[in-house]
This record gives sequence, structure tokens and C-alpha cells, in this order.
Amino acid sequence: MEHPLVQLRLAAINIDGVLLNDTFSPVLRRYLERRGAAYTAQVERRLFSQPRELVGRLFVELTGEAVTPQEAMAAYFTEREEYLRAHPVVVDPGAVGLLERLRALGLRTVCYGGLARGHFDAFLGAHRELFDDPGYVCTDAIRPGVHEIVTEHFDLKYDQALFIDDVARMADATRALGVAFVGHPSRHPDSHQARMMRESGVRHVVDSLAAIDEPLLRVLDAEAAAGTVRTA
Repeated sequence: MEHPLVQLRLAAINIDGVLLNDTFSPVLRRYLERRGAAYTAQVERRLFSQPRELVGRLFVELTGEAVTPQEAMAAYFTEREEYLRAHPVVVDPGAVGLLERLRALGLRTVCYGGLARGHFDAFLGAHRELFDDPGYVCTDAIRPGVHEIVTEHFDLKYDQALFIDDVARMADATRALGVAFVGHPSRHPDSHQARMMRESGVRHVVDSLAAIDEPLLRVLDAEAAAGTVRTA
């Protein structure tokens, strides 16, 4: 990789479902169906990449349980812990290679997600040198967090950033601001995100992190430079 990119300066990469395996959406269907609620694409759309407080309220609404939103979230995370005993959190095999490619092209890199920083430290702390300060941004209180990451944490313009995420809602959020995006939707059979991205007109969707290679990154850079990111 000899020549840095022209326009892009930052790559922001979602933690769960991109750099780490997805250990949240597989639990959603089981959680809801155990409580008599249907798991549909519309339900998934309402729940994904939302503030935890809102998700708790949606759980109560969907299940009709006589619990508080906080109790509903606690029950969900209890079920997730049960799931993790058989399906532990692991770093995606292509994660380190992706980060190295991004940095070799001159991009600063940062990770983001809805959990507290301890989640990042526990599973990606060994690769901290592959991230620029602050390393990780918790977006639970600032969903979707695109504006804050780009302008407040890195003092950049929207057309200088690239986001890589597994949720279609984030594709819509980045497109609205003119921020470059690559979709990496879950391959879990219960997930509707790949279809949602297609329906939303997401231009760049990959099935592995290895597919986010130098040629694709240069295409994304050219689109950002030309101001054509918003056009599907």
C-alpha cells in the first residue's frame, strides 16, 4: 500500500457484529419468543442500535410483561450470559487485518458500540495499538453517534469519515450526513439486516472483513472525494 487515501481520514468500526462476533441479536428472538412475542423484521428494526433505555421500554411493550424497562434489560442480559456459555465472544478472524489495512492507508481508527468501555478493553485491549485515542466511544447515550464521533472526537468533516457497521439503521444515519459506509450484516439465520440494507440501497455490503480490501477502500475514498456518498 504505497499511496494514502485522498479524502478519508477516519474509519469508525462497530464492535459487536463487526470486530467481534454478534452475541446480541441471536439472543433477541429467544428472549422475545419465550415471552410470547413475535420476532419480525419490523421488531428487529425497532430494537437494533437504539439506546438501552428505549430497548427496555420496547421489551415491555412487545412482551406485555409487568416489569420495568430496567428489569426487562436485566433479564435480557441474563439470557445473553446463558448464550455466551455455549457461544463465547471472539474477535473476528479478519479484524486485525482490517485494522492494519485501514491504518496502512493513513486512516485513523476508532471503535464504537453500545456497551461500556470495559467491553472493548476485555476483548480488544490486546490490540489497543491499532486504535487512535480515545480508542473506543460508547454510543448508548448518543445514538447513532455518527455526528459526535466525526466532529467532536476527531474534529473532522462528515465526508472525511467511513463507518463500518452491521445494522441498516446506521447506514441510513451515515447516508443522511454524507458519511461513507460499509455494511457487514450478521450471517445469523434470524437476522434481517442484510435484506434491510439491500432494501435501503446500501451500496457497499460485504460478507467478510477481508472483503474490505484496498480496492474497495479506494472506491469509498473516491466517492467521498466526489461527494457521491449520499446517492444510492
